[in-house]
Amino acid sequence: MPPREGITTGTCAAAAAKAAAFVLTGGAAPQVAEVSLPDGARVSLPVLFARRVSSAADGLSAVAAVRKDAGDDPDVTDAKTIVAAVNWAAGARTTFAAGEGVGTVTRPGLSVPPGEPAINPVPRQMIRQAVSEVTSRAVKVTVSIPGGRELAGKTFNPRLGIVGGLSILGTTGRVRPFSHPALQVSLKCGLDVALACGTANPVLVPGHIGERAAHRHFELRQEQVIEVSNEWGFMLELVAQAPFQHVLALGHPGKLAKLAERAWNTHSSRSESAVPVVARLAKTLLGREIPDTPTVEGLFNSLPIGEARRLADALAGQVCEQTAGFLHAANAGVLMQAAVVLVNMRGEWLGSYGDLSSWPRRK
Repeated sequence: MPPREGITTGTCAAAAAKAAAFVLTGGAAPQVAEVSLPDGARVSLPVLFARRVSSAADGLSAVAAVRKDAGDDPDVTDAKTIVAAVNWAAGARTTFAAGEGVGTVTRPGLSVPPGEPAINPVPRQMIRQAVSEVTSRAVKVTVSIPGGRELAGKTFNPRLGIVGGLSILGTTGRVRPFSHPALQVSLKCGLDVALACGTANPVLVPGHIGERAAHRHFELRQEQVIEVSNEWGFMLELVAQAPFQHVLALGHPGKLAKLAERAWNTHSSRSESAVPVVARLAKTLLGREIPDTPTVEGLFNSLPIGEARRLADALAGQVCEQTAGFLHAANAGVLMQAAVVLVNMRGEWLGSYGDLSSWPRRK
């Protein structure tokens, strides 16, 4: 059976806004709201509630809510409530505001400029169209996701400079179960933000361990640290075409050692274990048998501090050589300076290779 599709937060927000607009114009609370998707298809979503409210600040307004159904996609917003409050506004165009749990953009490089609520262009258009089916008057739409501030910590938003909550997303109006291309699009956003903020010397990390360690050991701006996940080939291709001067790869050797073997997707299903790679290097470098351990972390922990440092420095050198070669080949021979830092699971420095002067060390 094929995976079940869901609906985006943008579709939910459009349906909630339409229901709220219907009540604002004097209609009875609808049980469903029908909206158009970008491809012209129509979908009807159940409305949890829709009612008029009034406040001293906004005067008469209405609020409605729709529950998100992400289908078989493991989305953090699945089953969450998307709320839209609608009130009359001056001017000729519908405007938007971030309510509880919806973030605000603070950095350039995204599809929405800094200072705006994190409601992407396609959802904005869907909301405008949905409201226009009810009234021709301009309205202000405030979108909220109760609990969204806490959920945002599980997304890319904090790294992208979206503060205070989640984003209202969607380009098709539908959610297809999480895919490899979707991950790549998310990762590319981090690179776009770094470029828009004028980053010259990015730090590429596999994930949270590398990100925390990067800020622990270096004086870095938030947008300077770019998550790569397992997509090193994809991201290095993009980095090679960008106007960066130097690039630092920083992370655990359990991931980065795979780059020394030119395994540019480091996911366990697409690459071999890094343990044999590190063990072979350790045996050659140290001239003796290495204790048999199931993990790279365990291998380093089994060595005296001095030997662990020698091994990490040598491994970082191999990773750096292959990474620099990849960048060189991906950009028609233009040389980009690369460096590598390896850290353990606690974020402690294991070893490094290359010129690190482009990234000021913390005192």
